Amino acid sequence: MDLVAIARIVRTRGIRGETVAELLTDFPERFDGLRDISAKFPDGRGEELSLEQHWFQNGRIVLKFTGIDTVEDAEKLRGAEICIDEADAVELDEGEFFDWQLEGCAAVTIDGTELGKVKELLRTGGTELLVIKGDGREYLIPFAESICTEVDIDGKKITVDPPEGLLEF
Repeated sequence: MDLVAIARIVRTRGIRGETVAELLTDFPERFDGLRDISAKFPDGRGEELSLEQHWFQNGRIVLKFTGIDTVEDAEKLRGAEICIDEADAVELDEGEFFDWQLEGCAAVTIDGTELGKVKELLRTGGTELLVIKGDGREYLIPFAESICTEVDIDGKKITVDPPEGLLEF
């Protein structure tokens, strides 16, 4: 089962076992009706949890899990990613991709030059940028249809048609 992270717990809140998490999803409404989730910890272990309540506060989400009723219990969840099954991910329109789908894709120019692999998608407020890690170099490629001419998620490959000077530095 492949998991998709939708939030990351950053701290505890209050004395009743509540946690504060940063959102890792563009669809915060997906928490409505959500009960069973997986927590994935930085050390690689996982735990199944049941979401009792949630609400939004100051751009973050407060999560209360069944059986997590003290600050000490909640503290054990710090750093965990809150995940759902990939099959439960929101359906995207054609030409839209999740960040995790792009990460790890090979970036290749239209003439076949391998640039490296996508490390992350950087959101700058304008056009998103693909951060591509290559042989000792890092490229920032605008994730625009005119530059990223083909995105093959199944084949883990993105074809790039870079404008003159983009790959120079």
